Amino acid sequence: MNTDTQLIIFDCDGVIIDSEVISAKVLIDKLAELGCTIDMAFVQEHFLGCQFTTVADKVKRLLSTSLPQHFEEEYRQQLLVEFEKNLTVTDGIKSVLSSLKVPYCIATSSSLPRTTRALQVVGLTEVFGSHIFTASQVKQGKPAPDLFLFAADAMGVEPQHCLVIEDSYFGVSAAITANMNVIHYVGGGHIIDRLDNELHRVSQVFPTVPVLSHWQNFDRLMPALVR
Repeated sequence: MNTDTQLIIFDCDGVIIDSEVISAKVLIDKLAELGCTIDMAFVQEHFLGCQFTTVADKVKRLLSTSLPQHFEEEYRQQLLVEFEKNLTVTDGIKSVLSSLKVPYCIATSSSLPRTTRALQVVGLTEVFGSHIFTASQVKQGKPAPDLFLFAADAMGVEPQHCLVIEDSYFGVSAAITANMNVIHYVGGGHIIDRLDNELHRVSQVFPTVPVLSHWQNFDRLMPALVR
């Protein structure tokens, strides 16, 4: 791993905010209304880390179902309702953010309105400010490298000097394709439920990628980046 890190790029869902279980449950319930029966394992294998257009394409291909015109809008509205009631940050992330010595930003497959509201709910709006980049700003979302490369360029840092922190296989793949260092974060609630499978998938394909199980271990893994 390149130790000259000048920028940390955080994924948001499942890394900054513990939102993936909430998102998955809402999607599972909405798809059930269309007669599609899936579970958390299916969501994690096929949808985790993907932007909504990719999810819609996979639903059509894997479940033989075309989503209705208003499905995305209704899904996002219900998701924000659930965020207001149940959303939290991942355990320990606020302490890490307050101790970082290098610039950082978010690069997420989620929409900007959803991300902005989620950060408001958990009290992180001012922490990230305008340093939020979404898949809507690039041609291809994860696992393509476009979003990470866009974020790095916007922040004025070369890819090889970026560290990406991701929870999903698609996100890790995108970071590696972008020629960036990457840490696989597995402390989110969705991964704790299926830790063995998620670790196996990433570690089998990318055996040299470091794994971070809790934010309290970040300073030991990357001591040069914290005060």
